[in-house]
Amino acid sequence: NNGRNKHGRGHNKFVRCINCSRCVPKDKAIKRFNVRNMVEAAAVRDLQEASVYEGLLTHLLLEYAIPKLYVKLHYCVSCAIHARVVRVRSVVDRRVRTPPPRFRFQKVG
Repeated sequence: NNGRNKHGRGHNKFVRCINCSRCVPKDKAIKRFNVRNMVEAAAVRDLQEASVYEGLLTHLLLEYAIPKLYVKLHYCVSCAIHARVVRVRSVVDRRVRTPPPRFRFQKVG
């Protein structure tokens, strides 16, 4: 498949690699979805201390969810290998089509 996911489409739009700004076809680019907190963990306590809402409304502050940043990252092949987003596999391992296991945290409750 020439490292692409095109299959019958003649042309694909280009996206820019976030590392080197190379134009990469959208179906060939290595895509990763990054979700992280808008405020880093060290600054959360500072925000709670500097907040106006204290006393009666502290339970509201504890329930307030800090917004998250959702970013879709596009890498070209060379930058993805260089940044170790993907690894080079041996000839035998390249035939394995099953995706690697996902390690996610378990919610308690």
